[in-house]
Amino acid sequence: MASPTNPPQPFYALINYEDPYVQPLILSALSALLPPDSYTLITSLSDYPTTTSPPLLHFLPYESLDWTLALSNPTTHLLNAYVIRKALIRKHYLSTTVANWLVKHPTSVLRGHVKTGVELEVDYVEFLDEALVEAWEVWESWGRNAQRGEEGRREWEWWVLKPGMSDRGQGIRLFCDEEGLRGIFEGWEEEEEEEDDEDEDTTSNPDEAREGPPTDADSEEPKTKGDGIITSQLRHFILQPYIHPPLLFPPSSSTSAPPPQNTKFHIRTYILAVGALRVYVYKPMLALFAAEPYSAPWEGEVNEKLGAHLTNTCLQDGEREGVVRGFWELPEDIHLQSSNSADQNPESDSAPASVVTMEDWKENVFTQITSTTAEVFEAAARAMSIHFQLLPNAFELFGLDFLVDASGRAWLLEVNAFPDFKQTGDDLKEIVGGLFEEVVRVGVAPFFGFGGEGGGTEGTERMVRVLDIDLGRR
Repeated sequence: MASPTNPPQPFYALINYEDPYVQPLILSALSALLPPDSYTLITSLSDYPTTTSPPLLHFLPYESLDWTLALSNPTTHLLNAYVIRKALIRKHYLSTTVANWLVKHPTSVLRGHVKTGVELEVDYVEFLDEALVEAWEVWESWGRNAQRGEEGRREWEWWVLKPGMSDRGQGIRLFCDEEGLRGIFEGWEEEEEEEDDEDEDTTSNPDEAREGPPTDADSEEPKTKGDGIITSQLRHFILQPYIHPPLLFPPSSSTSAPPPQNTKFHIRTYILAVGALRVYVYKPMLALFAAEPYSAPWEGEVNEKLGAHLTNTCLQDGEREGVVRGFWELPEDIHLQSSNSADQNPESDSAPASVVTMEDWKENVFTQITSTTAEVFEAAARAMSIHFQLLPNAFELFGLDFLVDASGRAWLLEVNAFPDFKQTGDDLKEIVGGLFEEVVRVGVAPFFGFGGEGGGTEGTERMVRVLDIDLGRR
């Protein structure tokens, strides 16, 4: 940290995010919060003076980061990503992270805010039986559904299938019995075979079929086709209990622009992790609504109308106005489903009131999100350190998705690295702009010695610090 007698050294800022939505927001944040003579902008490492090696901020896509250069200069180079963080961003790893943590910390808040799942390793449907041998929870659930029969269909337990390495809602399906799960894999294989046949029919030259970019077995992105997946290229899946019913907003005339009525939504929360390790939650959050009104999973062919269940805006076609809202702009009064079990009520054993005010439900949800976020990052850092390798000279933005159920409990769905900010849209762009201002204030300026005493590391009103632990990374 610089002192008045030893002012901070100006640094170079390599800013080339390769996203026209994000790039100007980063530049604007730097300009707004740092003196103009404190940094020099460059867009390529070829512009960096290696002879003098001044401090350098790397703000690039993950694949473009020069890890060797940055790791060779841990006190003067700052990266905008950690090298390895699959303990959080891979769905099957995240499930393992939580499960391992709960073994040692059985009273952890994660028990009531993360649906632990069953991991599957399967690449072809003929191996599904073998993959399910130890899936005791799934078999027991199917048994209970069979006992309830058709007359008890409304009480059936539903599960969600998620490919471990997919994102943007790709490959997510719902099922309630073995036949349904098997049908999902069989459908994917049939689609893959049909598309392979079409590719062969349209390629007359065998050499042309081999042209194109090389595949990368370790790529961050899975191979997908349409709304399905290529099962032969993805082996890891996770089965989780489906959260039903979600919190829905009934028709209302209390606001000038009410949210979509009776429509499922999830909360996108932006998280900043700094060094080893401070974690911050950005309080301005988003509510992303599904394309269609919600319907119970037993009503019709659920996997043919996933638009009512998936809240990923990137899957929505056509008119999208109103599907992304500011969380704090949601209605003040909501009706919560009463429950007498601690499993349904996140904070106590008593049943929640049927109607709560804004201060009650929104602040309560935010409190749940902050505590869950802090715990899951600590779990990854302490119990899965091989798969979440922290660096003292790195920070990273994550997008965490939470679903609020009908009783008001917030459930962590997934953790996303390098979130797709442009899905926010232009109307709420100021939320993302404010986020990058806080990143500069809390994550960048202190590293280079700017920002005064404390350098902003304690957090701000918008960027709430929820975790501050020293894991000895120097």
